[in-house]
Amino acid sequence: MSCHRNTVANLRQRLVEQGLEAALGRKPSKTPPRPRICDGEAEAKLIALRCGKPPAGQARWTLRLLADQAVELEIGPAISHETVRQTLKKTN
Repeated sequence: MSCHRNTVANLRQRLVEQGLEAALGRKPSKTPPRPRICDGEAEAKLIALRCGKPPAGQARWTLRLLADQAVELEIGPAISHETVRQTLKKTN
């Protein structure tokens, strides 16, 4: 396993300045994690929507169609097609 020399330099600097515990532990994140867009209920509604019939004139659901329909049905305030993709991917 290898790492970049800057990683070693940063670790050495943290050891000297902050001590062994800081060097061995992970650095705290500067920004808090973002809240999830789709909770369990929204995921269930999105999956149910996906399993239903596609809109008239469409052979199947696309990610963008699902995202647009989810916003229309107020499943979430704003859902991107990428969020829909990630939500549906983990249900396989």
